[in-house]
Amino acid sequence: MTKQGTAVNPGIVRSAPIASALFMGLGQILFLRQYVRGAILAFAEFVFLFFTVFETGTLVPNFRGPFVRAVAGIVTLGSPSPAGTPVKLRDHSIFMLITGLIFAIIILLYLGLYVFNVLNARKSAETIVANDAFPTFADARNIIQDRAFPYIGLAPVVLLISFFTLIPLFFSALVAFTNYSSPEHIPPNNLVDWVGLANFKTMFSARVGNTDVNNVWFGTFTRVALWTVTWATFATFTCYFAGMFFAVILVDRRIRIAKFFRTVFILPYAVPPMLSLFIWQNLLNGTFGPINRTLIALGAIQAPIPWLSDPEMARMTLILVNMWIGFPYSMILVTSNMTAIPSQLYEAAIIDGANKWGQFKSVTFPLVLYQTMPLLIMQFAANINNFGSVFFLTQGDPKLTDTITTQAGATDLLITWIYKLTYNTPNMYNLASVLSILIFVVMVPFAVYNFTRTKSFKEGEL
Repeated sequence: MTKQGTAVNPGIVRSAPIASALFMGLGQILFLRQYVRGAILAFAEFVFLFFTVFETGTLVPNFRGPFVRAVAGIVTLGSPSPAGTPVKLRDHSIFMLITGLIFAIIILLYLGLYVFNVLNARKSAETIVANDAFPTFADARNIIQDRAFPYIGLAPVVLLISFFTLIPLFFSALVAFTNYSSPEHIPPNNLVDWVGLANFKTMFSARVGNTDVNNVWFGTFTRVALWTVTWATFATFTCYFAGMFFAVILVDRRIRIAKFFRTVFILPYAVPPMLSLFIWQNLLNGTFGPINRTLIALGAIQAPIPWLSDPEMARMTLILVNMWIGFPYSMILVTSNMTAIPSQLYEAAIIDGANKWGQFKSVTFPLVLYQTMPLLIMQFAANINNFGSVFFLTQGDPKLTDTITTQAGATDLLITWIYKLTYNTPNMYNLASVLSILIFVVMVPFAVYNFTRTKSFKEGEL
């Protein structure tokens, strides 16, 4: 700091924050001589107040500016229009909800800037009083380079995350509290209304109202949720242990042309899964599929096997086909981890009299499992949302008795059920949103666990 030739008034520690609280940037300009920073903050508040007080297209202060209208729109979701009003002039509840979220994010960013403005005024005043001098231009430039640069660099990322990550998340969650569904509540012909927890009661209540009638939605949700967990468990562990099995076999020196076999086993992983699943769908066709026709021709079976038409058989088939597609990844993963195991450990195990099984049980398996456990957990979480494997092979079928009402088939996961509720007729966006919130709540712990175990999170710096 450089002395300015005049004593600094200690009262600025109190005056500067108060002035900045009354109007952003005022304390920086009047008491701290931070004219550029104060002007930027003051301009930000001027813009905010202008779009709050003045309505678009007029300079008459009526407090119906875009910020006020957006907040009001997210509360009301629109007002009924008189008969004969053109569609383009009617209130669109969904657009109003999205617009309201955008302006809500802007308001939150403004409030954050407002708090920063007050705290910065106080901190800057304390620094000036402690040094008994106002900063020169060179001092301010050095402060920006040393302290403000990281914040300036991160600002675009924060803005992008705010608008392209938070808004979709909030929108998906808020739809669960509306009646956004066809045919009666699809804008712009009809408005969408807030319904509170009604959709959650529909999905998670075992009974319909106060009657003894079973709630078909709750029964379907229970079935689909249990199958989703069962699918994720079997899909994860069958792929993992099948990959480990082949990885252990192919590192054995007695296996000839091991590289050739690895290449052959990797091919299912190299082919786009969607194409593989379409081929399997035709191979497993119950009437015309080559597998059934071949088995019948060989006399192995008398009647076609309902690979994809029987609920239990379809689920088993789905798990086996997924294992065929997914085990190469686990094989590569386990093989790479096995190459990092010191040979001295195997030599010590041999000296202790361990056979191949003993070496695997005591050395290979514990070390590989320790290294791959975070990835195994994330694979489990990914299989909960494994849309492609289910949809492209079975489309969630075969259909059950409750499918007509709920659209959920025997092999539908929560994620494929959400797809059907969203894109099939009738569209039930509100109930799909309820399921999306549930998946989000389930997935977050897996993501947090995996992230917190990384070195970048623990160390914080390179």
